[in-house]
Amino acid sequence: MARVFVYGTLKKGQPNYKYMINTAKGLAKFQGRGRTVEKYPLVIAGKYNIPYMLNIPGTGHHVAGEIYSVDDQMLQFLDEFEGCPDMYQRTLMRIEVVEWEGKGGVGEARAAAEGVLECFVYSTATYPPEWVGLPYYDSYDSLGKHGLSYVLRESR
Repeated sequence: MARVFVYGTLKKGQPNYKYMINTAKGLAKFQGRGRTVEKYPLVIAGKYNIPYMLNIPGTGHHVAGEIYSVDDQMLQFLDEFEGCPDMYQRTLMRIEVVEWEGKGGVGEARAAAEGVLECFVYSTATYPPEWVGLPYYDSYDSLGKHGLSYVLRESR
């Protein structure tokens, strides 16, 4: 099992969460909530108002999200869903545990208790330069005050 940190439309209550609980795509088990140890710019960009974490460590905010334990099948689905490696790149990042529900091995429990885990995160280093000038967010909600409604894939 691999750990994945999601910060956008795949979180609980967001438009694409349905994929995280679709066992036909693989298994994804909610472990807890966290935030990036380093600051990153989280922007909402493009004509479909997609959330992107720009891979610019040290800029922006500590981005909030959810930590999942996923099997190989789900990881492969997420790579395809996220357009990896063209649109997003899957990289390891340090995630500070804010709230932990996960039940796993002793090593995992110890890492969670110490407060920092390494998780795969879909961020991007391949973005138009003007995105750096967009507003930065510390968390994403498709119905947030930003007023930028996410456009579902099936509606594009």
